[in-house]
Amino acid sequence: MRVFHVTPEQFVELGDALPEQLPATGYLWIGSARREFEVGVPALQAALQRWTGGQLVDLHVADLLNNQLPSHYDYTSWYDVMVFRRLAASGNSGNLFVDDQHGTLAGAKRALESIDTSPVGFAIFDRVLLTVHPTDCQVREYFAQRLQQAGQGGESRSGSTRMPASPADLMLRMVNHMVDSYLELRRLLTRHLGYLQQELFRPRGHFSDWNALLDARNALHALEDTCEDQRSAITEWIDALDEWPDETDPTAQRERELLRVRSRDVLEHIERVLGHVRRLESSAESAVQMHFSAQSNRTNDIMRTLTVITAIFMPLNLITGFFGMNFDFLPLVHTSTGVWVTTLLMGLVAIGLVVVFRRKRYLDRGR
Repeated sequence: MRVFHVTPEQFVELGDALPEQLPATGYLWIGSARREFEVGVPALQAALQRWTGGQLVDLHVADLLNNQLPSHYDYTSWYDVMVFRRLAASGNSGNLFVDDQHGTLAGAKRALESIDTSPVGFAIFDRVLLTVHPTDCQVREYFAQRLQQAGQGGESRSGSTRMPASPADLMLRMVNHMVDSYLELRRLLTRHLGYLQQELFRPRGHFSDWNALLDARNALHALEDTCEDQRSAITEWIDALDEWPDETDPTAQRERELLRVRSRDVLEHIERVLGHVRRLESSAESAVQMHFSAQSNRTNDIMRTLTVITAIFMPLNLITGFFGMNFDFLPLVHTSTGVWVTTLLMGLVAIGLVVVFRRKRYLDRGR
């Protein structure tokens, strides 16, 4: 568990000990791994009671500890709770880089399975932000390092690099960072699914790994559901933000408006992710349909070719059957040139049928 004191001028880490009282200015950010939070709930509840006059509801504590909970938003009269499932590459990203250089169907499957959707929980008080992360989550370390550099003057205070003005502002920045982590995976996913389509349309190939394709489609469906949950959670947060009491202080009004702007920006990023996931899903579905259409056309071409060959040889079989009848008196049977005349006749019939079929485009490939 790491405790930080955030003010407009500085960012200071207080260690892992919870202070007795809130600082006079700024707010506290308490970042904890899920297991550490589970162990330290009693001490944290006591500290929240001292700082804010209220504690986390037991149901919200259970939500923050639940590793399978979808993204959602809830609120009470003294704090808000946001659970947001991150979208980021898991620890096997090195193997994915190799697969990205040498596209494979297994790589396409692993690219989808590598997206980590572990939930990150936020409890937003007026002057306290509590975040509960998975054990291997890099979000806390990323923001701790970035804000420490900003507090030491390592980054400009203008724009998005300035200190978060409130716990809600810091929460939105973390959520936006988690959404943008998926945007970095777009090229990798697009490349692998493009290779999958190439495998489906390979002219002389025989696609048989349907289990991998089914797993990839199921992963895209799950990813779409995750994005829809994220969008619903942020939409509910925006609606709740509009219902907050109006501020009379101009500075507070400006901060409230910045929160609305940042919230809409996060929602727009989620919409972009959701749109990209749906395009990938539609592309995979279209590829499967086009694969079966191509196979159907190939089967039709084969059957057409076989039908034309049968049609060419049917008259020839008729001629050979006619001269193969067991009669003593047949034309050309008892002459030395009969076999050559019959062969020439059969050749002319075959050539004539080929010419007719070509003019009717029976022998052309599908156009």
